[in-house]
Amino acid sequence: MTYGLIGNPLGHSFSKEIHAMIGGYEYECREVAPADLERFMTEKDFCAINVTIPYKEAVIPFLSNISAQAEAIGAVNTVVNRGGALYGYNTDYAGLAALLEKTGLSLAGKKVLILGTGGTSRTAAALAGDLRAGAIYRVSRSKKEGALSYEEAYAHHADAEVILNTTPAGMYPNLDACPLDLDRFSRLSGVVDVIYNPLRSRLVLAAEARGIPASGGLFMLIAQAVAAAGLFFDRTPPASLADRLYRTLLGEKENIVLIGMPSCGKTTVGERLAQKTNRPFFDTDREIEKSTGATPAEIIKTKGIEAFRVLERKIVATLAPISGAVIATGGGTLLSEENRAALRQNGRFFFLDRPLSRLTPTGDRPLSSSFEALARLYEERRPLYLAVAQEVIPASGGIDDCVAAIESRIGG
Repeated sequence: MTYGLIGNPLGHSFSKEIHAMIGGYEYECREVAPADLERFMTEKDFCAINVTIPYKEAVIPFLSNISAQAEAIGAVNTVVNRGGALYGYNTDYAGLAALLEKTGLSLAGKKVLILGTGGTSRTAAALAGDLRAGAIYRVSRSKKEGALSYEEAYAHHADAEVILNTTPAGMYPNLDACPLDLDRFSRLSGVVDVIYNPLRSRLVLAAEARGIPASGGLFMLIAQAVAAAGLFFDRTPPASLADRLYRTLLGEKENIVLIGMPSCGKTTVGERLAQKTNRPFFDTDREIEKSTGATPAEIIKTKGIEAFRVLERKIVATLAPISGAVIATGGGTLLSEENRAALRQNGRFFFLDRPLSRLTPTGDRPLSSSFEALARLYEERRPLYLAVAQEVIPASGGIDDCVAAIESRIGG
């Protein structure tokens, strides 16, 4: 390894892609088993590395030098080999500070709960202190290092104003996990989760649903990587680099989820868009047919709409962890809050808003086989589509017009 990342596990990591975008050096992700860490660090067969869970504290004894900031925090995420001497740094601090600034979240004078007691929680506590938080508490299931239990946090700190999650709860592949119940906190003004895969954890979605400003950890990951690359090569990166990389990577990783009425063109637009953007394409109705051998219409006619919705939720759950795809949904897919949350974790909803006069009832759609039935669905569903969509695409024109409109709004 010349440059790279060590940790265990690393299946969720975007670091190789980010460093490739920074450019000019080979970067690899290497899972190191706990039993092999000592050998890896003493062999020093690298120029520079990043360090992630669970080794941000474990690498410290192998360092010849450690920056004052990293030493005060007690966690290292960047190690540079200079002539056989290992120098340790903490660029998570700069990354988290950049994320808070981008989110527009001030900690000054506020009560802050930091979930977790690992290396990143130490970084968060140090930063919160430097940003003059009014009170800082760490929360842990194990109560390690004097941290509060979750029960104590609920009982005595329900007035917390900011929650910073540094635990892996909700990280790929365990997308359904959420570290705590936000309904127990009445004064929240911001939630930040360092998890970046999925792009929006269940915790972030829960905050958004309550109107609380919230952000996942993708920008933090990019900002700390840019800072690390500066240390690798002893140079100062351009100030705009992290923002540019964020817009690019978000555009690549975020699924384009097409929503809208039956016959609005989701499948046709999705196929054309996927082809133009070189993305995989999935259609929830087609995936149901692949898995069952029956069309949605056949399932609804023989087993009923509720049986179809159960199958639909299963298909959505399999598609939710995918990133960088185009997903066309059935007209009723987003009626389910469960489906909305799952698809939103890695997706942006694009509502193809086709006028009722341009929609077509067909016999192979049992719920909209007549114009009257289609009109009723339109009145019922359009307000929901408008409420949940991040982007509304006028769809009265041609397919190419829709595709071009969507392309212009990807990322950012």
